[in-house]
Amino acid sequence: MTRVLVVDDQDLVRHGLRMILELGGIEVVGEAADGAAAVSAAAGLSPDVVLMDLRMPVLDGVEATRRIVAAGTARVLALTTFDADQHVADAIRAGAVGFLLKDVTADGLVDAVRRAAAGEPVLAPAVLARLMTHFSDHPPATLRVPPGFAELSDREREILALIGAGRSNSEIAEELVISMATVKTHVRHVFAKLDLRDRAQAVVAAREAGLGGG
Repeated sequence: MTRVLVVDDQDLVRHGLRMILELGGIEVVGEAADGAAAVSAAAGLSPDVVLMDLRMPVLDGVEATRRIVAAGTARVLALTTFDADQHVADAIRAGAVGFLLKDVTADGLVDAVRRAAAGEPVLAPAVLARLMTHFSDHPPATLRVPPGFAELSDREREILALIGAGRSNSEIAEELVISMATVKTHVRHVFAKLDLRDRAQAVVAAREAGLGGG
């Protein structure tokens, strides 16, 4: 059974999430009301997934996510009411495997937690679109070239830029006039060289490196 730690600074929200998850057959092993308590609880309880609110006192959810992921304690699924601000990018950069809005349905929440526990990325297309809109409206003031970027070939940088612009694999294949198999190979190489887990991280990496503005 999937084991989850629920983290939110509002008692009512935590209890509601616990009820939804338990009714969905997921074991809630604990709760925490702030990021510091979440880091400690994750270390002590070893849950499969931490359902993490991002805006909390003492230690915010982004920093708590970073510490939990760095410790290899659990996979983190970010949960917030904010879908268009820097918190999305920060949570993804910190290592969260997914990002959910608090208006997610009960079935959607249970499914997302199970997918996160299995190591699958969980990011709704609408949230990914809002992430790209955020970067378009608020481009990074300082470029951050990710480690491994210098190892990318010209074609791989081109692929990364197109991912950052929101293109799907099929759209990239059509635009560059190459096969889908070739696109997938390039994408796999980009992810490996930049140590990226999923497309959301690739969008963040591309935009912060000054790519993908088109």
